[in-house]
Amino acid sequence: MSESVIAVEGLGKRYRIRHEQQGQRYVALRDVLASTLASSLRWLRRGGPPARPGIEDFWALKDVSFDVAQGEVVGIIGRNGAGKSTLLKILSRISEPTAGRVTLGGRVASLLEVGTGFHPELTGRENIFLNGAILGMARAEIYRKFDEIVAFAEVERFLDTPVKHYSSGMYMRLAFAVAAHLEPEILVVDEVLAVGDAEFQKKCLGKMRDVSQGGRTVLFVSHNLAAVQMLCSRAIWLDQGTVAHDGAVEESISQYLERSLQGSAIRPGQAISISPALALSHFEVSPNPVESGDRVRFAMTFSAVAPARIDHLALLIYSSQELRVAIVDLREVGLPVSMTAGDTWTLNGWIKSLPLVEGDYRVGLGLGTADFVGDKPGLVELRVGPRPHAGRHVPYAAAHRGVVELEFSVEP
Repeated sequence: MSESVIAVEGLGKRYRIRHEQQGQRYVALRDVLASTLASSLRWLRRGGPPARPGIEDFWALKDVSFDVAQGEVVGIIGRNGAGKSTLLKILSRISEPTAGRVTLGGRVASLLEVGTGFHPELTGRENIFLNGAILGMARAEIYRKFDEIVAFAEVERFLDTPVKHYSSGMYMRLAFAVAAHLEPEILVVDEVLAVGDAEFQKKCLGKMRDVSQGGRTVLFVSHNLAAVQMLCSRAIWLDQGTVAHDGAVEESISQYLERSLQGSAIRPGQAISISPALALSHFEVSPNPVESGDRVRFAMTFSAVAPARIDHLALLIYSSQELRVAIVDLREVGLPVSMTAGDTWTLNGWIKSLPLVEGDYRVGLGLGTADFVGDKPGLVELRVGPRPHAGRHVPYAAAHRGVVELEFSVEP
């Protein structure tokens, strides 16, 4: 299990981005040919390469290095544009790296763009064989797994219907079923859980769990941090094309979310704009840290830059995986509130008992104003400590107790 099956050394990927020059008109093919010829002639006269105005080098990946051992399930996390999909395309041999090298110790199967290789005029049955062959499955292997693929996709009735008549959900189920039933040494998955209905996502997650428990090496990209934490033991956080952190999945997710929080958290003396007319000038949750089960005070102050009205307000509590775990509905505190320019409105309150299991949480607001409806998550980081231990049994570890600590009693 310690043998390295993926070795990435100094990997870099550069793209050339062309920018339109200011005042530049539409360019036809004849203009490109004429410009190229003129530039080449100038090059010959001056003895140097032609200038390339309006072209910028963009490095999607810069000096990325890591090793993955056989049987590891590694999550790749990061913001949109961090380089996650570019990395997986290079590992899948879809793109060539500009710098560095990748060494792979086994057959690779990729679920990057589910459904690539399907032909709309062919039936579901024909597309299973076509797509399986494109993904590297032998015909005998497809025959052996055919019934299992069809059962997973739940398209038996429409198996001999051209896939152009399939709904998007049927199409995605069949495409995932074919790709997921490969038996590679390395499985590369990019945001599979972002498509399909709840039942389809549950199936995908279950299949991914089966693959990860079968001893195969998996690289899993997803913005669903709860799924990453459930499936992976290690996570690599990519930030602007570089490895920001590589370690235990809890550590990587915590650091990633902490960086995200820094961009949205409210600081003393700083106001956060809610809308052009309204700002949040103060938001506090105390005590912080707090023991599980204790009272928690919250205080917030809104400032009106122009005439403003607050119609709806709620306190939102998120887990460290960005799952909403609780809401405090504040619509009954005298809303709506109208303010003129320069006015402030302060709200103080208490959560009578915070029954959360120990851990790190983030508190934000849900708002409905005259010109803004939405959430402002991650305004305050809240650390919840364990309740004092009174019984003779040591409490289960926090990871096994869910999120809420329930009060209970037993009849004599």
